[in-house]
Amino acid sequence: MISQATPSHPGERILVVEDEQAMRTVLEDCLARRGYRVLTARDGEEGLERAQREQPDLILLDIMMPRVDGYAVCEELRRLGFSGRILVLTARGRVEDRVRGLDLGADDYLVKPFSREELLARVRALLRREHPGRREPRTRIFGDLRVDLAGQRAWRGERELELSPKEFAALRLLIGHPGQALSRSLFLDRAWGFNAFPTTRTVDRHIVSLRQKIEPDPANPTLIVTVHGVGYRWDGGVG
Repeated sequence: MISQATPSHPGERILVVEDEQAMRTVLEDCLARRGYRVLTARDGEEGLERAQREQPDLILLDIMMPRVDGYAVCEELRRLGFSGRILVLTARGRVEDRVRGLDLGADDYLVKPFSREELLARVRALLRREHPGRREPRTRIFGDLRVDLAGQRAWRGERELELSPKEFAALRLLIGHPGQALSRSLFLDRAWGFNAFPTTRTVDRHIVSLRQKIEPDPANPTLIVTVHGVGYRWDGGVG
């Protein structure tokens, strides 16, 4: 019987990279029923691209896939600075296979066939590890820009900035992923929600407004940088 425990942090995003459609569907349904937001990819190449674009909290990564296998995906994601958790799923249960996956950057290893109870328990454990205590620094400082995350307030020098809730949500998302290219769809999903704002132009308008308030020279932004064909990147440092 599957545990009825709810996920520790419902709504967190999990990318399932699995080439077998039946297994992909089972995993997607299992996770979605527990309140997670599930993304899918049909092979390693698509998984690598989607992981970079969407920046999920956790990746369930099959190893034996055509074109690009799970080992190569894991290694490349870590090389590119992906900081989310990676749970490897594979029928290859030899010790050397597990060691190889962990050495390449995987956080955990689950051998097929596995029970849904064990899968969900490992997912919960990894997501707890990803966000220990769900605590983040209350205040982040970037030069003369000061951001109070708990109070949802920001200052440029001594002047408090008037940021709308959506502008602040976009700013929080950016500074939480320094140096990473974040897609417009990720902004919609994390800061707005697709139902409320169905067009990516909404993101662009809010970014323009946010730049006007936080950038020293909004015409030549150095904090929020446009990544052409993708979205935006925070270049203001870690704070």
